[in-house]
Amino acid sequence: MLQFPIYSDCTMYSGKLVFPQLFDHLPLHSFRHCVRRYRGNHKLKSFHCLEQYLCMAFGQLTCWESLRNIEACLRAQGSKLYHMGIRGGVSRNTLSNANKVRDWRIHADFAQALIRIARPLLCQRGLGTGTGQHRVRSGFLNDRPVPVGLPVGTVSFNQIRHQVAHPAGLARKHPGLHPHLGRETARR
Repeated sequence: MLQFPIYSDCTMYSGKLVFPQLFDHLPLHSFRHCVRRYRGNHKLKSFHCLEQYLCMAFGQLTCWESLRNIEACLRAQGSKLYHMGIRGGVSRNTLSNANKVRDWRIHADFAQALIRIARPLLCQRGLGTGTGQHRVRSGFLNDRPVPVGLPVGTVSFNQIRHQVAHPAGLARKHPGLHPHLGRETARR
């Protein structure tokens, strides 16, 4: 029979949740600037762009792939939503409409602002650099996205440019790049 130690002096952590701690480091002034530029919060009474971003980022960080899963997970944490920065109720319909109606350039410009912050940090720490075949790309080549973690020299830029819309084609040529795509498409 298993016995577990009993800790009588342990108390539960009563500080801030991990999710808001993580997002305290975001440059919200840049996000608000992007929202103003594209009038993202124009004529809105609830569920502003920041709340949409937080919901979608929560889904990304928890590896949920559908709005149904994101909504179910957020509703399960209903009493903590306010402390996570999400003021309104979250429903699949609200998320879907927000994703459909709001300008995608808000998030694209904010992503570029985050990249401008992260790129010097990567260079300072030596990430994304190295020598020979062990050097790994930092995510961009000539300001165009490439698969992160792809060893330099295995794929030319022309191959990537023609297959960005079809990752299965890249996975077929390089099965080790993405294990899930590589297994199914390498046989074709």
